[in-house]
Amino acid sequence: MIEVKQITSKKDLKAFVRFPFSLYKDCKYWVPPLINDELETLSGEKNPVFKNAETQYFLAYKNGKIAGRIAAIINHLEINEQGKKKMRFGWLDMIDDIEVTKALLEAVKTIGKQNNLEYVEGPVGFSNMEKAGILTMGYEELNTMITWYHYPYYAEHFEKLGFEKQATWVEYRLTIPPEMKEKVKKFSALIKKRYDLEVIRFGSKKEIIPYVDAMFELLNNTYNSLQTFVPIQQYQIDYYKEKYFNFIHPDYITCIKDNTGKLIAFSVVMPSFSKALKKANGKLFPFGWYHLMQAQKKNDTAAFYLIGIDPEYQGKGVTAIIFAEMQKLFNAKGITQVETNPELAENTAVQLLWKDYGPVQHKERSTFRKDL
Repeated sequence: MIEVKQITSKKDLKAFVRFPFSLYKDCKYWVPPLINDELETLSGEKNPVFKNAETQYFLAYKNGKIAGRIAAIINHLEINEQGKKKMRFGWLDMIDDIEVTKALLEAVKTIGKQNNLEYVEGPVGFSNMEKAGILTMGYEELNTMITWYHYPYYAEHFEKLGFEKQATWVEYRLTIPPEMKEKVKKFSALIKKRYDLEVIRFGSKKEIIPYVDAMFELLNNTYNSLQTFVPIQQYQIDYYKEKYFNFIHPDYITCIKDNTGKLIAFSVVMPSFSKALKKANGKLFPFGWYHLMQAQKKNDTAAFYLIGIDPEYQGKGVTAIIFAEMQKLFNAKGITQVETNPELAENTAVQLLWKDYGPVQHKERSTFRKDL
């Protein structure tokens, strides 16, 4: 017997967060989130995204034992300002039983119908800044800190239940050569001179803070034409600034300004935390923090998280400057491979950025949609 119950207590929310730890305990590719970080993200008391979003969390029980979870999400900005009558769902995990999956999705669909929404889509987060997509390729790859891992049966369940793929993201592994190519050096210098641009280097985290708001503004301007985009609000910027600041290393941030001091491009790269988070197993203490610190100091893999370019400078070679700066760093730090952030499959402009680094697509993920 399958029963779906809405979460009503902090104890239930902890069970919601901990369920994947039992589901994936024997999976060597699943990278666990930090438990306290997840609890804060899902808390209406702590996460400011709930100023414009609301959610209900559900646990599915089979024969009295937790068998799945799901978050039903309504983003009012998306509905009221963008006119997308979407019922979101996220944080979906379940055992390999299609009836459990069906029961969880029915709970979400019921809420969507009650709110006169037109379709359900997921898995996604509350906004663009959270994880998204069911893994459909790359089951033998560790997920990154900002993506979900899923067993192959997740996508199979959606297809059997009549859902269709909506948005698809691709991820690549790049190979970093031991020396920078001469053409990259020359082209980078040429673009800097042609547009009178300057690279901003940071000696400490404190020096980055004045540029963070401008970075998010560039993100809004860079991606506002993509299908999944919802503008990032200032309160979200403040929240993410605080949430992820401890993971940032100033060496891995590249910013470029014009001759007026205006920020026109940036990139955020981090050492890969996947193996460290695997060792931490959801907890910073007593030893999780040590593994994360070690990952920052000594690592042969990095992850490309964010890149933003002012529309006025897109297609003008500014990325050559970013890559030149990044390769200097990678070679100095002993980094030999880089994973890209998930990129929408139709965003070919971003994918072309990697062409000189032997890109190999190693993961793919999609959201799934069904009309209500």
